[in-house]
Amino acid sequence: MRLHPEIAEALQTRKPVVALESTVITHGLPRPTNLELARTLEATVRQAGAIPATIAVVKGQVVVGLEPEELEALSRDEGAEKASLWNLGALLAQGKWAGTTVAATAFLAHKAGIPVFATGGIGGVHPHPYDESADLLELSRTPILVVSAGPKSILNLAATLERLETFGVALLGYRTNHLPAFHSPQSPYPLPARVESPEEAARAFLAARGLGLPGATLVLNPISQGLPFGQVQRWVEQATQEAARAGVIGKALTPFLLRRISELSGGQTDVANLRLLQENARLAAEIARALAQDGEAPKR
Repeated sequence: MRLHPEIAEALQTRKPVVALESTVITHGLPRPTNLELARTLEATVRQAGAIPATIAVVKGQVVVGLEPEELEALSRDEGAEKASLWNLGALLAQGKWAGTTVAATAFLAHKAGIPVFATGGIGGVHPHPYDESADLLELSRTPILVVSAGPKSILNLAATLERLETFGVALLGYRTNHLPAFHSPQSPYPLPARVESPEEAARAFLAARGLGLPGATLVLNPISQGLPFGQVQRWVEQATQEAARAGVIGKALTPFLLRRISELSGGQTDVANLRLLQENARLAAEIARALAQDGEAPKR
C-alpha cells in the first residue's frame, strides 16, 4: 500500500481525511465526465476542510491518494478492472489497474487508518436469487463511517435494509427518518436512528467504536433535489423486465440496468447521481472535521 505523503502526514497529525472510491471513475460514468467528477469530488472535500484520499489499484499496488496523472490514466483506461475483496489479491499479483468498489475501499481505507469514507450508493440485495453485494458483509465487519445516499435504486430495498440490520450495521438517517433511495430522497422504509449534524454523527460513531462494535456506521444522506420514489421504481421495473427478455445476467446486469434507467429518465438519474456524490463528499468532510476536532480520533 502506498500512501500519498499529504495523507500520511494528515493521519499522523490527526487532520481530517476522507476516502473516496474509484469504481465511479472506472465503471460508473462515461469519459470524460468520470475524470471531471473525480476532480470535483476531491475539490469538494478540500473546500469543506478535509483532505481527499481517492483509493485505487495502480499497476498492482494499492494507492491511497492518487497523483493527478494517475487519476487521468485511470479515467482513460478502458481495460481497468473492478476491484472487490474476492479478486483484490489477484489484481495486485497480476500488476493490474483497477477501481475499488465500496467493499474494497472501506477495507483499504480502514487499513490505512482513514475513519471516514464517502460514496454514492451502496450495494445490497438484488431482486434476483442469490445476488448480494459484497458491500453488505464488508460493512458488517469494518468499523468505518460511510456516508451514502442509500442503496442503489435497482436493489430490493426492503431486503437490503433487513440484511443491514441482521449484520449489525449502524444506520443513521441524516436529518431524515426514512431510508434514502439513492436517486430519491426517501423511501417508505423507516430508519432506527436519526442525527441532525455532522457533530452528532461523529459522536455516534465514536460511541460505537468505544463499545468495540465490529461494523460500520452508515450515515444515510438524502439527495437534496432527487426524483420521486415511485417514478424511479417504475423505471427500474421496466429496465429489469427488458433485461430478462434480453437474457442479461451476471456482471452485465447492473451496468445494463443503470444505463437503461438513465435512458428512460432522459438523463435525470445521471444528474441526480452527480449531485448526490458531491453532497456526500461534503458531508463526509464535515464529519471528518468533527472527528478531528473531538480529539479522540478512533484507533485502527
